[in-house]
Amino acid sequence: MDKKRIVILGGGESGVGSAILAHKQGFRVFLSDSNMLSDAHRETLETYRIDFEEKGHTDESILTADEIVKSPGIPDTAPIMRKILAKGIPVISEIEFAGRYTNAKMICITGSNGKTTTTSLIYHILRSAGLNVGLGGNIGKSFARQVAEESYDYYVLELSSFQLEGVYDFKADIAVLLNITPDHLDRYDHNLQNYVDAKMRIIRNQKTDDAFIYWVDDPLVTKEIEKLKPAAATYPFGEKKTGQMAAYTENGKLYIQKKEDIFDMELELLALEGMHNVYNSMASGIVAKLMDVSDEQLRTSLSDFKGVPHRLEKVATVRGVQYINDSKATNVNACWYALQSMRAKTVLILGGTDKGNDYAEIEELVREKVRALVFLGKDNSKLHAFFDGKVDEIRDAASMTGAVEAAYQLARKGDTVLLSPCCASFDLFKNYEDRGDQFKECVRRL
Repeated sequence: MDKKRIVILGGGESGVGSAILAHKQGFRVFLSDSNMLSDAHRETLETYRIDFEEKGHTDESILTADEIVKSPGIPDTAPIMRKILAKGIPVISEIEFAGRYTNAKMICITGSNGKTTTTSLIYHILRSAGLNVGLGGNIGKSFARQVAEESYDYYVLELSSFQLEGVYDFKADIAVLLNITPDHLDRYDHNLQNYVDAKMRIIRNQKTDDAFIYWVDDPLVTKEIEKLKPAAATYPFGEKKTGQMAAYTENGKLYIQKKEDIFDMELELLALEGMHNVYNSMASGIVAKLMDVSDEQLRTSLSDFKGVPHRLEKVATVRGVQYINDSKATNVNACWYALQSMRAKTVLILGGTDKGNDYAEIEELVREKVRALVFLGKDNSKLHAFFDGKVDEIRDAASMTGAVEAAYQLARKGDTVLLSPCCASFDLFKNYEDRGDQFKECVRRL
């Protein structure tokens, strides 16, 4: 019988990982990318002798597929996707594909904000506890490639709404939903419910012996839970103890409850600052207790975690001004959390590719905490339309060098300069990492 033909759409980390796994499973594999591949990815495909094309899609090579594994960044509106969908070829995500070939337990984390921090913290806790655990999804090495080349008992996976769109039979043994706020609405026809529906796919296929951990204070999440009635055992967390809470705060302490067992820890001993990070620590702690990590080990891991790059990352203090890189804040809500945690007057660097943002969410914090705004982007008209007249000093910059120079001039001793852009980075940078790295480089040159 002829081997099944799998076409991989997109040649980034996710696509190349999927190609390796498909090859190892004995499928006929072809990878196609509309852009140029990186040298490392091209070399990997050549090493595995996997057929590929770059700088364009060939219809005949793609539309003969039995199944297509699509990279998360490719929308269904892309011309090649319209042809694929018209032909009725099944399209899945890397997560769905890789999940077929491993019996490892899946701990999956989603939410509009806090995903990377929480995923990294859970991984840190479990690894420190001596578990054989892999880290993947929207972070680090491709999940599919790890399934092909490694052998883990557990995976901690950060899952974006884009990745969850292509999930059908995949199941999370433990699902974590941190929050839902408007994001990527340009991808979802500017309809918030479409985005919410994608996020809620994280509980798809869960059964009664699985676990679902969620933030009880999020009205969007609680409304969906009432509607969908998850099959899994639920573990809500929030700031105050109400009803059957799995985690809450009280008198300066974090509490995590599992049946009769109660874990507690002083909030000031947590490695991560800010209330949003208390929630991230709660969700991570619940996972740890479900997996029988000892109280002592959990306390150690929650207090010695180093955080993640580009998320409220302290860069340097120059002439009494602290510079903080929060380039990962690619939506308004993430910037809200960053501003909320600022203790000093702030010069805020905003801007980039707008994803249908509503800046009203941060208006009050901007008025209260922000001394000056620096708009960094090719088109700052929407930012000007909203913020002009609300802050005394506003400057425009067309490069990171210009933005940091402007912030340096505007900041006073004791202030903070915060890069927390609210927007995607693709107008001036390769990605948010490139944007954050350039910020750090410019700050170090001051």
